[in-house]
Amino acid sequence: MLAALCLSLYSLPTLAWGQEGHRIIACIAYDNLKQGTRKHVDKILGKQGIIYWANWPDEIKSDTIYPTSYDWHFQDFNGGMTDSAVVAALTDYPKEGGNLFRVMDELIVMVKGGKTNGEGIVPSMPEADILKFIVHLTGDRFCPMHTAHMDDLGGNRVKMKWFGRETRLHTVWDTNLIESQGYSYTEYAQMLEHKYGYQKKDILSRTEEELLVNNYHFTEAIYAYQTTWDGNTYHYIYRWHEPLEKQLYIAGIRLAKLLNSIY
Repeated sequence: MLAALCLSLYSLPTLAWGQEGHRIIACIAYDNLKQGTRKHVDKILGKQGIIYWANWPDEIKSDTIYPTSYDWHFQDFNGGMTDSAVVAALTDYPKEGGNLFRVMDELIVMVKGGKTNGEGIVPSMPEADILKFIVHLTGDRFCPMHTAHMDDLGGNRVKMKWFGRETRLHTVWDTNLIESQGYSYTEYAQMLEHKYGYQKKDILSRTEEELLVNNYHFTEAIYAYQTTWDGNTYHYIYRWHEPLEKQLYIAGIRLAKLLNSIY
């Protein structure tokens, strides 16, 4: 019963960054691929295919092709954790709250031609599907509501109003904030590359541990803001649209780094 509840809550309103967000991330990544890497991924998924297929792992959640993949998209945490406890999740693979980090590690091993240790949870799949999942789940990795609190199912139980309409905190970060800016995904990606390009070198130099801790504290700040927010949607957008944009840019640059290291 609990598993069914978790599945329904995650499969209906939770689309990670939403369609536009995942395309923005993939577009930034594509622009920052090495020539050889770009040629290789284009051969697998078609020209600019990492952009066009970026949302496929969300679209198949109701299909039977990979029936256990719904919990690959998130790794929830508890509030008030120490940095060391957060970092430990990258290798200790928590037994509850999702399988994002474990699945990403397995996919990377698989796409490089290796094998998991026999206890893997990712089934055998074509390289094209592995690549689609890597593109998508890297984006999820940097979505604050996909590394959010376990007790509220990643913000799905936190209700709020967006311009007077009932929604959830998770949906605000997946979709509403991005859509509030009115850009197409290509316009948004181009703007972010112009705006944050000077930070690219620093982002590439960061460790996975540093980025996860930063993401955790970012998420904690979002939760803290809920207690002081006055309910005005314009105030919410003003406070959070730039931090959200930087997360999108970071995700795109780190996806490019990952793909460049694989291919």
